[in-house]
Amino acid sequence: MIARVWRGWTAPDDADRYERLLRTEILPDIAAQSGEGFRGAAVYRRPDGNDVAFMTVLRFASMDAVRHFVGTDPQKAHVPPAARALLRRFEDEAAHYDVVVDNHEQRALHSPA
Repeated sequence: MIARVWRGWTAPDDADRYERLLRTEILPDIAAQSGEGFRGAAVYRRPDGNDVAFMTVLRFASMDAVRHFVGTDPQKAHVPPAARALLRRFEDEAAHYDVVVDNHEQRALHSPA
């Protein structure tokens, strides 16, 4: 599994709107565009000086699944216009990691039914 990690920063007054946009539009669109190779997402939020930092971690079955989502340049950030309108700044590239431990999945697999 591949984790695609990307960060962006909003003004404090825009943070709730950006989070809502992620939940209601951006992440559902990513899931729809990515097909079967998309394995879910996590979003992290924290104060960062005069900004609010967001980190998204998208999970994909493989780098081929990442390319299916973003095209031939998998490092290129995917930042829709509605997100750009709320972000003060963002990373131009995403980083990709092989997932070697995923405790969340382990708990889910071992939790009682």
